[in-house]
Amino acid sequence: MTFLPRSRTARRRLMVVAAAAPVLLLAVGLVLYGLRDSISYFYTPGQARAAHVQAGRSIQLGGLVVKGSLDRHSGRDISFVVADRIAQSKVAYKGELPDLFREGQGIVATGAYDNDGVFVASQVLAKHDEKYMPREVAQALKAQGEWRGTGAPPAYVTASTVGRP
Repeated sequence: MTFLPRSRTARRRLMVVAAAAPVLLLAVGLVLYGLRDSISYFYTPGQARAAHVQAGRSIQLGGLVVKGSLDRHSGRDISFVVADRIAQSKVAYKGELPDLFREGQGIVATGAYDNDGVFVASQVLAKHDEKYMPREVAQALKAQGEWRGTGAPPAYVTASTVGRP
């Protein structure tokens, strides 16, 4: 009993596929290996703490800006706190914030944690109207059971409602 087809043409096709499959798998493996540092994972502050994100690793951090946490330093240096109900992270950003950036609103920041546990953002994205929230932030808040509804989540996040890191 043989597993090869009886037809000569079918055997040739099978051999071509058998020869091409390892080459294709190797190519896919090399592409994924090359892109491993380009992948930016999304975390809320609580998820980042639970995952023990390494300092210097590029990620996206999303959550609600804690009311009263916005601090403008000299020049274009800005710091604020992003939180979910589980944890909060201090964010340092150098540059202009989006026009619609406000305390109590959802944001997504791209950057990395430094050795002191401060998230150093290279880009900050803010929601653009009262009904929109970045998909990742909404899904993370829904998964934690913190946000129910169709519009923006309630502005419940303050420094007193979030445990300090």
